[in-house]
Amino acid sequence: MKFQLFNYFRNDDAIAPGILVCDVSYDLQSFRAFTANVTLDEILEYWDEAKLWLAELANDISASPQGYDAHQLEPRSLRYAPLLSRPGTIYGAGANYRDHVDAMAKALNMNLCADPKSEGIPPWHFIKASRSSLAAHGQDINFPADTSMLDWEAELAVFIGKRADKVRGDEALLYVAGYSCANDLSARDHLKRPQVDESSPFRFDWIGHKSFNGSCPVGPLLTPADFINSPESLAIKLWRNGELRQDSNTSNHLYTIADQISYISQRVELFPGDIILTGTPAGVGMETQTFIQRGDIFRVWIEGLGTLENKII
Repeated sequence: MKFQLFNYFRNDDAIAPGILVCDVSYDLQSFRAFTANVTLDEILEYWDEAKLWLAELANDISASPQGYDAHQLEPRSLRYAPLLSRPGTIYGAGANYRDHVDAMAKALNMNLCADPKSEGIPPWHFIKASRSSLAAHGQDINFPADTSMLDWEAELAVFIGKRADKVRGDEALLYVAGYSCANDLSARDHLKRPQVDESSPFRFDWIGHKSFNGSCPVGPLLTPADFINSPESLAIKLWRNGELRQDSNTSNHLYTIADQISYISQRVELFPGDIILTGTPAGVGMETQTFIQRGDIFRVWIEGLGTLENKII
């Protein structure tokens, strides 16, 4: 039986874990197997063991839902918390969709390699600040200061479930706990520092570009990898104020999730709670020089994972 996980705020604003089964939300902390203050962070630390118990629980709930009425959460009052309270490193893949590379090359008159993998070019990643960047489903995101080119990027987020050090591509997906929806918000005008000479390697500011409070909404649900047949064939869409702006499929990845996990793990060990943002498809604002305005509402939907919604204020 499929289940999905989330963190939510209790009435005392403490963060607690929940489980979604058959479209009904339940409070995991109310089950005897859980102790106080357990969140998804701890569950991921022991993912191989935890997912077996969670699968058994989901089967029991599905078979006898009336026996679990006392554990139900009221959907109208459910307030989601960030999926992790203490996220590890957030890695972001750059230029990893064929359609996005084509669109950016045309819009910006850039000579971008359409198939870098076939030419032996390795994947490329940046790092986002973790705790300050991560935001929850339904959370209002404050418009960052001193930017007029704030952009959206719908992405598939990958959550690591066990330590991965120098893993092979054919075993890389074994280290994935699950998947979620993400919006990699980007301050495009902070990428380059105009007061620094164009020839200087210090002209680029990836922290200013990619990291600010709330720059990484993720959620609302963590879908275990066991329930996704292939992460390389998922429809992905983004709406801005109800208008469809991104509409693609993860089959357009230039580098697969397995490629990315394997490559990153050759350089640095991955740990439970690390997150990989796997790239965005065509349709970002930069392609048309159309950027986020205060009051904009974004919805990111990925097949089988759910819908992430946030307002920029």
